[in-house]
Amino acid sequence: MVTIKDIAKLANVSHTTVSRALNDSPLIKPGTKKKIQEIAAQLNYTPNFNAKSLVTQKSYTIGLFFTSISNGTSSSFFADTVTGVNSVINENYNLFVRGIDDYHDFSSIRRHRFDGIILMSQSESDNAFIYHVLNQKIPIVVINREVNDQSIINILSNDREGSFDAVKYLIQKGHKDIAIIEGIKGFKSTLERREGYIQALIDAEIPIRNEYIVDGNYDMESGYKAMEKLLSLKNPPSAVFCSNDDMAVGALNAAFAKGLTVPSDISVIGFDDIQSAQYTNPSLTTVKKPIEKISRLGAEKILEVLEEEKNQAEKIFVETELMVRMSVSTKN
Repeated sequence: MVTIKDIAKLANVSHTTVSRALNDSPLIKPGTKKKIQEIAAQLNYTPNFNAKSLVTQKSYTIGLFFTSISNGTSSSFFADTVTGVNSVINENYNLFVRGIDDYHDFSSIRRHRFDGIILMSQSESDNAFIYHVLNQKIPIVVINREVNDQSIINILSNDREGSFDAVKYLIQKGHKDIAIIEGIKGFKSTLERREGYIQALIDAEIPIRNEYIVDGNYDMESGYKAMEKLLSLKNPPSAVFCSNDDMAVGALNAAFAKGLTVPSDISVIGFDDIQSAQYTNPSLTTVKKPIEKISRLGAEKILEVLEEEKNQAEKIFVETELMVRMSVSTKN
């Protein structure tokens, strides 16, 4: 039976290098990786994962956890996250996807079940999960939400800055009566996007009006209902910032149902830049939150930790970008 040591001898490299090359590690130079993979193919090498697992005490499973899959995680957000992680995690690892709220306790989350965990964190309620994972000495990368623990790899986008840019753009277009449809209470993204909204109004010396701050739930239905509520006000807004694109789509439809035209009667702006945002009618001006990129980086970092066997704690910010399309007009 052909072993990694046999390949290492022929390739004149260490068995660690062979292992990394066969696991498609980004740490190995492409030329070296190609040479090793060709030798392995010629020798008909096949990894014995059961034997590897017994010897190395590894599970060859990486966990991808969400705060919740069923509550507040849109299908596009979920798909972008899984796509980003899956593009990096190769066939040598099993990818296990679950919501934290599926667990009554975390006793089943143990070192021998997971080599590493990527957490798509949406709420501070995740902290108990994070500290359980740390206590189990399972390597973890937290993406999407800022955590204050200095020992953790943390990858996120600046939601506050993104929403500030969106509302500032509305103000530059002449809008002063600007409403916000918020996300789920308790989610960090909800708070950050509200803070950006408020800061943009303060900087422009525009009064903050409580009736223009309306609850949503990060889904289309809540966006629809929130827009209905805003349009029923004595002085409805001329522009609405929606805390995600799904709610923006709902808001667009509520405006159409009232016989209004977007953007000539009311402007709408979203957040996330989901795939369908450019195909709405009109196409949606929104803030691009690079979820797939953040998720891909998270997966690359967890593989680095597993292969290097050392955790270089760091905080990485991925920039948001305002995507200007057709759903915002200049206020006369």
